[in-house]
Amino acid sequence: MSRFSSTSKFAAQRRPQAVAEVLGRADAFAALRAGVEQIAALERDMAQLLPGYLATNVEPGFIKDGTLTLFAAHSALAARLRHLEPRLLSDLQQRGWAVRSLAIKVRPRALEEPPGPKQARMTAAGAAALQALSRSLAPSPLQEALARMAARHGKPPDQKQ
Repeated sequence: MSRFSSTSKFAAQRRPQAVAEVLGRADAFAALRAGVEQIAALERDMAQLLPGYLATNVEPGFIKDGTLTLFAAHSALAARLRHLEPRLLSDLQQRGWAVRSLAIKVRPRALEEPPGPKQARMTAAGAAALQALSRSLAPSPLQEALARMAARHGKPPDQKQ
């Protein structure tokens, strides 16, 4: 049984509310809401102005004192973005953004999914060719490595270690 009756003023406040609704009610959140809306509008414009590979890997930050900070996923993208900076700055100004300069920083992203284990596959003919090559070589580390590789790949999949 609830501490509050169903007619209590607290019962009405427990329903889920949209973030925009909550941010719109309080004056303290007005600046936060404006910043969130500005970032969303910047992301839309950046997606239209940048090539696809850049648009998906560059995030806009806030505009502070006429400087827009852009965060690139890695240094190669940041370098490419620096080459496009004059054109991008001009395009943003034409779209009405009060931007006088860009600050480009690198903010690496976490990998979405780690790469899986390497799954090298070799046909029986390839394994036989490696075995023949290893037999034709003089004893050496290369000959031993080729023999091990041929033996490993020459086995049926259910017998592998």
